[in-house]
Amino acid sequence: MTAPDLIVAEPAHDPAPAASRALRRPPKPELSGGQIKALRLARTLVWPAIVVAVLVTQIPFLVTIYYSFQNWNLMRPGSRGFAGFDNYVTVFTGGAFMQSLSATVFITGSSIVLSVLFGLGLALLLNRKFFGQGLARTLVITPFLMMPAAAALIFKWSMLDANVGMVNWGLSALGVDPVQWNTDFPALTVIMVLTWQYTPFMMLILLAGLQSQSKETLEAASVDGAGPIRSFLHMTLPHLRQYIELAVLLGGIMLLQVFDPIAIMTRGTGGTKTLSYLLYERAFVGLEIGEAAAYGVITVLLTIIVASVALRLLFKIFSSEGAKS
Repeated sequence: MTAPDLIVAEPAHDPAPAASRALRRPPKPELSGGQIKALRLARTLVWPAIVVAVLVTQIPFLVTIYYSFQNWNLMRPGSRGFAGFDNYVTVFTGGAFMQSLSATVFITGSSIVLSVLFGLGLALLLNRKFFGQGLARTLVITPFLMMPAAAALIFKWSMLDANVGMVNWGLSALGVDPVQWNTDFPALTVIMVLTWQYTPFMMLILLAGLQSQSKETLEAASVDGAGPIRSFLHMTLPHLRQYIELAVLLGGIMLLQVFDPIAIMTRGTGGTKTLSYLLYERAFVGLEIGEAAAYGVITVLLTIIVASVALRLLFKIFSSEGAKS
């Protein structure tokens, strides 16, 4: 006796979701002959810029990858040859890479946190109406427009010098002995410079977030009895979450490439030898071009990973905002 044949009915295709998607999706506009020619011309004009960008960015990176597989020391130019993965093995087993990575994370993370906090405070102050508001905003933005090397020199000599620095002059007025900032607190010195320079950048982003907040909502909360602190913690701060994330991500990408303050003020001493300075040291002090190229390749890959994660989070933020609107 055979078992009866089982008849499995396929689920009927429901056209409703597809129909609803078709209704939500706007139809593609039909282009005329002139519009098609204009679009082709625009794409043709973009190609030279793309080719130049590829040549300027990718060819040097490919050359760096080639150098990273070479045993090349400028003191021994005749002994140059293929080294395989020896330079990468030296990078990961030498110990300097992990120390530089931890210094990079510490300096970058501390500078970002302090810049966001000070930037939030300045944004709250500049979001109010007062006489000279435009001038005040311009003056606050000025540190971010200054060259990093110039900012480092100003802090090293005019602000933090043990003999003529303004900070030590103020401390001496309070009865405190002069402090050798660059040698006694090198990491703190670099963080101070970076915080001073990137606070305006954070302030601009957070100020844009404050100006996008509905004033009627805050007025309604005030009428209901919510004080300024409670309104800030439960309404303003959640509204600024996406702007804070944007500031942290963009600031982190920029601060990973910091070199000038470290080279001018501390020269990598006292836990300030970041990845960018370590690469410079191996190339122009140790004259190990192959090993420096390996450090450069690894640094670029880490930066690409951080940038990819940052951009993905940014896309999620903007897509969620678009869905809400």
